[in-house]
Amino acid sequence: MNISKLNVKTASLAALSAAALLLGGCSDNDHTSSAAITPPAVTPTMQDYTINITNLTANQPMSPIAVVTHTTDSVLWSSGQSASLALETLAESGDASGLTDETGVTDLIRGAGVLMPGASEAISLSLDSTSVADLSVLTMLVNTNDAFTGFSGYDLSELAIGESQVFRVIAYDAGTEANDEAKGTIPGPADGGEGFNAARNDTNKVHAHPGVISSDDGLSGSVLNASHRFDNPVLLIKVSRTE
Repeated sequence: MNISKLNVKTASLAALSAAALLLGGCSDNDHTSSAAITPPAVTPTMQDYTINITNLTANQPMSPIAVVTHTTDSVLWSSGQSASLALETLAESGDASGLTDETGVTDLIRGAGVLMPGASEAISLSLDSTSVADLSVLTMLVNTNDAFTGFSGYDLSELAIGESQVFRVIAYDAGTEANDEAKGTIPGPADGGEGFNAARNDTNKVHAHPGVISSDDGLSGSVLNASHRFDNPVLLIKVSRTE
């Protein structure tokens, strides 16, 4: 057979094969579609927590405990920074209701009432697994001008079922009201005076509380006595995941 004729025949067959493949890839329908795959729905499960709080002071009742859940990028207070209006209100009057308006707050649960010295209280918290958040706990030492205690921004996702985290927390000064302990300036039973006052006449920065200077310590205008003094820590908080 002539070699040149063989090469032409082979080339023609290759061209026909390529055309067949091209035609085979065409469709009578100009539109292509694929079935959308819907992922299975995730059913949220509830995660249950118990927050146990114990008042460690001798004569400093605590205002109703505020248990707050909030997003990880929000902070309710920070040492060295000015107190928000909501924190000032809590630290001067024990009223935690304003915390619901703070950026990132998702829930506020309050204790049953004033937590007396030596007393304990358990507060339950239930969150679905898709909204587990950071936790903060706050309360006022009511026989003071503007002392509060607690912690801010604990990541609840760190706790597995059956695990607990214990906090021994100090007293903080909101820095919004002078610690003069004068009659009419303290809302607790030692005085029964004014709570929140919008005027700020102290450092305007949150810091560790230096403690009270009572009339027994030489502060003649103080309505407090030696029994109202406190050492740190002032509160024991145990956070447990139960489910």
